Amino acid sequence: MTTGHAIRVATWNLWWRFGAWRERAAAIRSVLSEANPDICGLQEVWAHADRNLAAQLAAELGMQWAWAPSPRPERWHRRLPGCSAEVGHAILARWPIRERTEIHLPPGGSGDGSRHALLGVVESPDGRIPLLTTQLTSAPWDSAARCEQVRALVALLADRRPEDYPVVLAGDLNAEPDSDEVRLLCGHKTAPVREGFVLLDAWRYAPTRTDPWTWDRANPHVAATMEPSSRIDYLLVGPPRENRRGHVRSVRRIGTAPVAGVWPSDHAGVLAELEAGPA
Repeated sequence: MTTGHAIRVATWNLWWRFGAWRERAAAIRSVLSEANPDICGLQEVWAHADRNLAAQLAAELGMQWAWAPSPRPERWHRRLPGCSAEVGHAILARWPIRERTEIHLPPGGSGDGSRHALLGVVESPDGRIPLLTTQLTSAPWDSAARCEQVRALVALLADRRPEDYPVVLAGDLNAEPDSDEVRLLCGHKTAPVREGFVLLDAWRYAPTRTDPWTWDRANPHVAATMEPSSRIDYLLVGPPRENRRGHVRSVRRIGTAPVAGVWPSDHAGVLAELEAGPA
């Protein structure tokens, strides 16, 4: 049974300025326009001079935006010689974004000081929705660093006063669902970082046999890496309120096909509908 209406929340890694980034920007806009989310947590968003992809998308989609650049973009610039654009996270929302908070995440053994997180509270007509967007370090072997980064995220989130909606963590965690770092956040298969603080993986509400991959070899940019398909992008939601606010009604992938011949990103995004409670 569902009651009231739903709020649509998305997460998506936009692949910074890699590939045909100008053409990809148009494809990204097309996918988001069709998906029609109310709130987005975005990763690898570029900004350069007076242009910011988050600002452009917000203007084109009729949304508000908040942005936080990486504290150490040098690592990214080494990956794309000649590019000096900033890279960061953004929140887009149809309603005001308040209480913007940014934290830097510990580098761990990889020495990756570029990682951070952006938290904002979206003031929807149905109540306040806290959303954090982030991207953990990508070194395949550095689960230990990602676990440290998860502990920093939980330290930020667990002591917050309750809002009208449970917290939403939107991000590219660079880790599969059975990894130590994801289990620390979800608490079902291991003790959570903070007793009593657990998040629900929205994808657990997907229909059976639904293709889960957000890093998908069907995408030629992924196939070129010779890596296997995996699910590394998440919408993690706190347990729903007693009035059902925050309950996951549906979930699906977005950005899973080219737009006018252009793949919008190397990642697929995730879109969930969250119960808004009684009408």
